[in-house]
Amino acid sequence: MEKWSSNYAVYHGTKQPDLAQIPTRTPDLYKTEAEYQSLLSALHTELDALQSTLFAQGKYGVLVIFQALDAAGKDSTIKAVFTGINPAGIVVHSFKRPSSTELSHDFLWRSTLKMPEKGQIAVHNRSYYEEVLVVQVHPELLQAQRLPEASHHDKDKLWHRRYEAIRNYEKYLTDNGIEVIKYYLHVSKKEQKERLLARLNNPDKNWKFEAQDVQERAFWHDYRKVYENVIAETATEYAPWYIVPADDKKNMRLLVAHILRKRLQNLPLAMPQVDETQKALLAQFKTQLESQDDD
Repeated sequence: MEKWSSNYAVYHGTKQPDLAQIPTRTPDLYKTEAEYQSLLSALHTELDALQSTLFAQGKYGVLVIFQALDAAGKDSTIKAVFTGINPAGIVVHSFKRPSSTELSHDFLWRSTLKMPEKGQIAVHNRSYYEEVLVVQVHPELLQAQRLPEASHHDKDKLWHRRYEAIRNYEKYLTDNGIEVIKYYLHVSKKEQKERLLARLNNPDKNWKFEAQDVQERAFWHDYRKVYENVIAETATEYAPWYIVPADDKKNMRLLVAHILRKRLQNLPLAMPQVDETQKALLAQFKTQLESQDDD
């Protein structure tokens, strides 16, 4: 599977990416549906074992962030990749439009409340990155954030201060044992259109459609430019961005799972060991249990 590394772009301290030149589709990583299911199942097994060790050791946490344009497949990818992992050690949070309470705090606050505990994987469907993405495309949203007056006069400084805050925040998380894994699901405008139409044409998917999805397509090039800036400004060695081709959902899921597995394998994970005193106590308890009646 190491050959898969050529099918996604990793950014940490490199020049600004040109998303128009990065493929949204990759050569198939599987030949048949059966092979796809087999590959995904094998990754589930490995991820479950790694997460079990992460949970038992309790020294590290993992923050997984998914960012993308509408209809890129965040929900279905999260479901497909994290199926089979013990639910006791994983939490998923989907961040919608900020509430009035959330707008009364700093832009990192609501994500901070949902950070993983040690031993846990926290999956964030959107994140604090919305505050340098959507808000940068629609700066009028800043009016609701009760910022100091000076912040409204020089937007460039505001964004750069937020980029700096994010870099520092992710360094703080990393220094405290939280591994930060960031995916940008890279979907084409053509594929997005087809998926939005599928939501309209399939009654079972009508509930997923929002008028805003169509309205935001008018800002496609603005979003792409902002994403390029955000990735360049916040990709670091300790928290790189993974730009994953998203036009084929099955390939995308395999790549996301492969990257996650690789990052977990890079952590110094180990099952807790007991010392000789504890071993002696365990032997006593074993003897007691074995000698007890079952009646």
